[in-house]
Amino acid sequence: MDSLAATALPDLWDRLTGTQPDPDLWVVLATAGAALAVVVPHPVWRISRNAVTIAHEGGHGLVALLTGRQLTGIRLHSDTSGLTVSRGKPYGLGMILTAAAGYTAPSLLGLGGAALLAAGRITLLLWAATALLVAMLVMIRNAYGVLTVVLAGGAFLLVSWLAGPQVQAAFAYAVVWFLLFGGVRPPFELQAKRSGGGAGDSDADQLSRLTHVPAGLWLFLFHAVSLCSLIGGGRWLLEG
Repeated sequence: MDSLAATALPDLWDRLTGTQPDPDLWVVLATAGAALAVVVPHPVWRISRNAVTIAHEGGHGLVALLTGRQLTGIRLHSDTSGLTVSRGKPYGLGMILTAAAGYTAPSLLGLGGAALLAAGRITLLLWAATALLVAMLVMIRNAYGVLTVVLAGGAFLLVSWLAGPQVQAAFAYAVVWFLLFGGVRPPFELQAKRSGGGAGDSDADQLSRLTHVPAGLWLFLFHAVSLCSLIGGGRWLLEG
């Protein structure tokens, strides 16, 4: 057993840190089309938006921990809304960064994923995503949230362990394209709600109260991050 472990662990490490060949251009374009197909049509978006909510609330939670706040729980709801609760000072840089992390998280995760794929780190991306979802699962505090994260994590785990290299590559590219495209739509939805007098306690409004900077400027930041991430990440994927 010891000799088997001594052999398996280096192989596992090499697999994790090694590079994998880039897929054909048609695969990259096909996965981009598939991602658009689940982001643009509203009926499909009502379902696929759950994955963006996972990234959104996960972004709040991760930044809360990184800034020294105490993360107490995350809830994901069937209407694709979510809530992340953390304890700490209700003001200051940590609170500002935590509040700003939600709408920017999907796009920045997509940008980071695009960088890994451009470097040929397909396996590393899949395993890192699985690890983040497992870590998030510990903090989920409602049944629907548990179900959503388990399904997402299970998909990554199955593809990582059972699928061949070509399927892994297609899955990874589809996920990253989805995050890049899916990160663009929520700020526009928030803008529409605020124009109609709704979403008075949105992340942008909370940031406005924390910083005394107009909520519209924070909304502009959300737009800028999502669109720049899409442009930069898309370029990496297409040139990779």
